[in-house]
Amino acid sequence: MFLFSASCRAFERTEYMNLQIKDELIPGTKLHRADMGGATGLDFLRKMFFISNGVMLSQIREVSGIDGSTLQNWTKRGWVANSRLKKYDMNQVAHILIINMLRSCMQLDKIAFLIQYINGKVDDRSDDIIEDAVLYDYICKILDTLMTYEVCSLGSIRGAIEDVTEDYTENIAGAKTRLTNALEIIVVAYYASLIKGYADNMLNDLNNGYEMGGAK
Repeated sequence: MFLFSASCRAFERTEYMNLQIKDELIPGTKLHRADMGGATGLDFLRKMFFISNGVMLSQIREVSGIDGSTLQNWTKRGWVANSRLKKYDMNQVAHILIINMLRSCMQLDKIAFLIQYINGKVDDRSDDIIEDAVLYDYICKILDTLMTYEVCSLGSIRGAIEDVTEDYTENIAGAKTRLTNALEIIVVAYYASLIKGYADNMLNDLNNGYEMGGAK
């Protein structure tokens, strides 16, 4: 069940969300949490990499539903780093899943900017403020926390972010602020994608009923 409301005033901005969201899928994938023992975040990634330290494109496609041409396009545009020996490591997979979890509600170039805001150039690890796998883990933990709330304000989201990232240590000045700002956008955008998916399903049901029974 999804409940959402927001209000804005000319000089005073007030935003709040009443949410009852139970996301059955692992973020960025088409896999049900229950089928993976409830694992998300790093726990899920470790299961993916339990046997090998690299996964093939076919495995990413099976997990995420992303086709090969789409991933090649992302790589060509510089949004995803090239595979090594046709295999992707854990951080690359996490990076891909973050893009995938946002692309239904955010333009790809904006997602690319958001990730660059966090970690700089995609093919340069030296300017990263956080590993992509840890970033994905933070996102999943924040979402898991917020799914337990019935009423959730933007203040609650910021509080959940602060709690989950408590163990984060800056490697450069201002990194924590950058991380917090980006996580807030990612989490709100992901909720928007869930709500959009719910609305799409409602519309499909309405359309199917219309086609079967005509206008009511």
